Amino acid sequence: MSAGAIIVWELLGTAVLILLGNGVVANHVLRKNNGHNAGTLFITFGWAFGVFAGASIAAPSGANLNPAVTLGLALAGKTPWSDVPFYLIGEFAGAILGAVLCWAAYKLQFDDHPEPAETLGIFSTAPQIRNKPWNLVTEIIGTFVLVAWVLLTPVFASQDGVPTFGNAALGYAGVSFIVLVVGISLGGPTGYAINPARDLGPRIAYAFLLPIKGKRDPDWNYSWVPVVGPLIGGAIAALLYLAVHNLT
Repeated sequence: MSAGAIIVWELLGTAVLILLGNGVVANHVLRKNNGHNAGTLFITFGWAFGVFAGASIAAPSGANLNPAVTLGLALAGKTPWSDVPFYLIGEFAGAILGAVLCWAAYKLQFDDHPEPAETLGIFSTAPQIRNKPWNLVTEIIGTFVLVAWVLLTPVFASQDGVPTFGNAALGYAGVSFIVLVVGISLGGPTGYAINPARDLGPRIAYAFLLPIKGKRDPDWNYSWVPVVGPLIGGAIAALLYLAVHNLT
């Protein structure tokens, strides 16, 4: 696939992911919404099915939508390193675009919200207890689960003419289920970024592009955690994949 095609498909898929993911948080946080104060499960299901929608759209490029997944696939030898920059460009550009579209969809609610300083949480993650080394550990573990599933889950195979579909039969719904359970089980401490583009792209949009009156600073001091943690988690998952396959 050409570099331009990778960028376009990853941009479109990531933009839809972030539009729907940020959108469900906006629906919960901002007042005068039908989903106002709908709760954590509401948000977690929204993000999970946002992954399904975005990944389905980006299927032609393999639907990485996540630099940690891209890194894991490259380390595992499943994605050429020469393609990695184009995946990253599409993912980060799409994340920024998705955040802008979310703001546009909820523009009236943003204007009406009485506490604009709390709107950063619609676009990016933050820990409930700020301890960056341990917050980093949480993001590493959550992303490890996601990328390890992507790399290790059984795929279609055929032996003696008998097909074995494994989890491939689930398509991108399978990834959505993993995102859902990671969010429910491990999302409490840090908001489970588990995706550097998902956090940094909207944070950049919030800081430089979105005209939200009274918004707070983008918390750059914490912003490296949901970038570095997922990349480490994805790399560890790739190392596990290589170790397991070297045994067979």
